[in-house]
Amino acid sequence: MQLRTFLAKDMREALTEVRNAMGPEAVIVATQPTKGGGVMVRAALEEPDPEPLPPPEPERSSTSQDYDPDDIDALFQQSMIRRLREKKTTLQGKRKFDRTEMLAAFAKSRLPEALGHSLAEAAAKTGLNDMTLALAAAIDARMTSAPVDFVNAKAMLLVGPNGAGKTAIAAKIGAHARLAGRPVRLVAHDVTGAGAVARLKDFADHLDAQIVTAESALALAGVVNQAVRDGALAVIDTAGFDPRQPKAAAAFGALAQIEPVEIIGVISALTDSEEASEMAEALAKLGATRLVITAADMTRRMGALAAAAMTPDLAVGFVTRSPFVAGELETLTPLALARLLVEPAEGAQ
Repeated sequence: MQLRTFLAKDMREALTEVRNAMGPEAVIVATQPTKGGGVMVRAALEEPDPEPLPPPEPERSSTSQDYDPDDIDALFQQSMIRRLREKKTTLQGKRKFDRTEMLAAFAKSRLPEALGHSLAEAAAKTGLNDMTLALAAAIDARMTSAPVDFVNAKAMLLVGPNGAGKTAIAAKIGAHARLAGRPVRLVAHDVTGAGAVARLKDFADHLDAQIVTAESALALAGVVNQAVRDGALAVIDTAGFDPRQPKAAAAFGALAQIEPVEIIGVISALTDSEEASEMAEALAKLGATRLVITAADMTRRMGALAAAAMTPDLAVGFVTRSPFVAGELETLTPLALARLLVEPAEGAQ
C-alpha cells in the first residue's frame, strides 16, 4: 500500500501528477487548498494481490535421475525439494475494511471513544477496501509529523509531567545532534529533583557535551544566548509538572518567552489515553510546537500514543521505544500509527 502527497497549482494538474506517478488505479483520499492558491492532494494506491505460485514441476522418475544414486548430498537435496513442494502455502490477502472490527481494535487499544468513532467514520469515507490504508488516510488528515532538524535547531526546552522521560530524551536529542556534527550544551533547569543534575551530567560525559545549570529564567536566557553564539544546540531539561494545572502553567510562562527556544512536549505512552490527550492539548496552549512520545515499547495499548499524536496544533517530533541513549528517535507516520492500532503485533494473543 502506498500513500503520497502532491502539490500543484490546480486540481487538474494535481490529478495529472497523481496519474503519472501512481497510475490510473490511484484513489484520491483527501484534498486541501494551500496558502499560495494551489491545492494539496493525498492519493492512495492499494498493492496488487500477490501472484499465485506456479504449479510444481512433475517429479522425475527414478530412471531419469541426473545425479549419482550414491551421492548422499544429491539425494538429500532432492528429498528437501520434494518436501517443500508438498507443503501447503497460504498467501495472506489484504485485510478488508470492517468498521466494527476497527472500532473493536480501537477499544482494545484504549483509544478515546469519541476519537475512535471519528476516525472510523473518516476511514469509511475514503472508500478504500484495505482497513490499514483507510485508517492511515484518516489519520493523515489529523496528524502532522515534524522531526527535528538537528543541523539548524538552536534551543529546545523539554516540558511535561513527572516520569515522562524528559532527561533521557534530552540525552537522545543530544546524541543525534552530535551525530549531525553539532556541539551540544545540556542545560539543567531542574536542580531540585533527586539526582536530576547528576543523571544529566552522566549523559553529558558520554556525549562529550557541556552541561550547565540555570535555576532562573534570566539565567536560562543567558545560557541559551551564549549557546547560540557558540553555534551549539542547547537542550534544556525542566522540572516535571502537570501542564493542565493553572499555577504550574503560569510559573512556566517566563521560560516560554525565552528566544529562540522551541518548546517540545514529552508524554509517556503509558499514560491513560484521556489524560494524554488533555496533557497534549495543555502543552500546545503553553506554546509547545512538537511532541515526543516515550515508552512505546512498554505498552501494547496504543490509545495514549494515538490520542496525543493527533492533538491539533501539535506536531509529532519523535516516538521512542527504548530508554537507552543509543535508542532511536523514530518518526511516526500515519501508516505506522494505523498499523499499531489495527494490526495485531506478531505473537500477540
